[in-house]
Amino acid sequence: MASIGGAAWGQTQTPADQALAPVLVSASRFDDESDATPVGATVITAAQIRQAGVDNVNQAIRSIGGVYGRQNSYGSSDFSLDLRGFGATADQNTVILVDGVRLSENELSVALLSSIPIETVERIEIVRGGSSVLYGEGATAGTIQIITKRPQRDTARGTMVAEAGSFGRRGLRLALARDWDGLSLDVNAANLESDNYRANNRLRQQNLGGGLQWSGEGRRIGVRVDSSDQHYRTPGALTMAQYQNDPRSSFTPDDAGSTRVDRVSLFGEQRLGAFELAVEWAQRDKTYFSHTVGSYGISDYTTRSRTEQFSPRLRHTAQFGPVRNELVIGVDVAESKRNADSLTSAATGQQRSIAVYARDEIRRGDARLAFGVRRETFDQRSADPLAFDAGGDYRQKQTLSAWDLQGSLGVASAATVFAKAGRSYRVANIDENGFTLTPGRMLLPQTSDDLAFGATFGNARQALTVTLFQNDLRNEIMYDPTVDNPGGFQGANVNLDPTQRRGVELEMRTQLREDLDLNASFRHIDARFRSGVNAGKEVVLVPRNTASARLNWKSGPHSARIGAQWVSRQRYGSDFTNTCAAQMPSYVTVEGRYAITVARWELALTGVNLGNRQYFSQAYGCQSGIYPEAGRQLILSARYDF
Repeated sequence: MASIGGAAWGQTQTPADQALAPVLVSASRFDDESDATPVGATVITAAQIRQAGVDNVNQAIRSIGGVYGRQNSYGSSDFSLDLRGFGATADQNTVILVDGVRLSENELSVALLSSIPIETVERIEIVRGGSSVLYGEGATAGTIQIITKRPQRDTARGTMVAEAGSFGRRGLRLALARDWDGLSLDVNAANLESDNYRANNRLRQQNLGGGLQWSGEGRRIGVRVDSSDQHYRTPGALTMAQYQNDPRSSFTPDDAGSTRVDRVSLFGEQRLGAFELAVEWAQRDKTYFSHTVGSYGISDYTTRSRTEQFSPRLRHTAQFGPVRNELVIGVDVAESKRNADSLTSAATGQQRSIAVYARDEIRRGDARLAFGVRRETFDQRSADPLAFDAGGDYRQKQTLSAWDLQGSLGVASAATVFAKAGRSYRVANIDENGFTLTPGRMLLPQTSDDLAFGATFGNARQALTVTLFQNDLRNEIMYDPTVDNPGGFQGANVNLDPTQRRGVELEMRTQLREDLDLNASFRHIDARFRSGVNAGKEVVLVPRNTASARLNWKSGPHSARIGAQWVSRQRYGSDFTNTCAAQMPSYVTVEGRYAITVARWELALTGVNLGNRQYFSQAYGCQSGIYPEAGRQLILSARYDF
């Protein structure tokens, strides 16, 4: 993990006498050298992913990047990722992108990172803190950008991975790539089946994708198509008594669901002297289905949605003696549509947005200063022909602005200080506006004043980054299960009274020996209401402290790693008043991996939750609504590179 606050650090396993390969980042939505990395960024390289042996992108972000993850309700590997203590709305406050195309949903669901083949990933960039200038709404906690590998001229490569493990886990992945003098083709396929830890929690997932592109003479054009199909059984939540009696139990034996996602994207780049033009167009179609059986009977619910994105941008670079100036201007146009289909709802929702942004950065030696602004207009509407009246229909236009100012300065040979200030925003999505206290009245946009500063000390062998941050939020959008809904139900999506996130982040790495390195991180987050009826109370589902450490060893054909994570106590999901008699318990988990390479083969044994700790990270009620995490799991894998 390369933790960066204005200076670049190399891969953890690079020998001292070997030159460090440049790490490419996308601080301005264009590729650049690693000294242009934005403040608060962590870069995970393909080499680190390969060494760690993780089998999906979400796990790489959690295990290598030190990001806290929360188990979802249906048992896939798509954990909710929380960068800055946003709890239940972490997914809606983090923008996740693949090669510049948003993967984040305009619904209350997690981004399907499991649909991205891990073998195709070149690097993962994790930027903590407000990033709305470049990436728009929903980036208050930060962004996670997955950059896929670009082809090497006149080369061919392939990888096949087979695995089997606890709880009936079986998987097979295949990735192939070939380049003919700049014309390249890649294909990938994956199949995963698992009974998972709990009863009625079987998962089946198939991924298939590929891309065709051509590059040469300062230009690149291409197309990519990907498809993911998930089918899962849903075990439901447990009360504390049920959890303590048997955490693997389920009381929803007939509940199930599925998610189908199809993506297609076109992209192009062209350099003309000091100018560089880039553009992406992408379309994502998603079908979600749920089948639930309860005391009220059987309920089948289907939604179909389509999201389109068009993002042209232009960069101009100029050199004035020792000063380098970079100006980026761009436009983002997006549209999302969704239709629901059930006996009680035929709701349609739509969101259109258009944004213009500009960012200018000045660099001189080890000093950087950047300023950016964004203006975005949203048109949101919804209607349901099956509703008794039109009271729940809405349409509204609104315009929001974002800005940020950031800089860094090398104050010594091995020390860099950095700072960032700005404003970010997010708007309520289709699900949130569809269930409010006043039907037909949209929630107000959420805004946040963001501030961060810190320093990085060290060199290519060892480094420490310290970051202090604060987010002051107004009209934060969240589901409050304690309010009385006029429809006779308990709970609704609301705008909260003013809240705040503030804390400190520490990231450390050191090369203990040529064959041994250590990575560690610690985060303390204080998430509270600033005013209102809950003034001073803690925000729910936000652990105050998280810490992780990972030790990596490699010698000849042998490699091994062992890691541990500690998560402190946190408030239950309904405990807005902080009056629940207990908090969600803290926990420590340990994972490890050993691998041996023989010719083109790698055989590995991976262990997750080696201590077989019983714990949970998701609980919606006070000692209820609990979704247990999995117990000890062992996975045997065989990888063949050709």
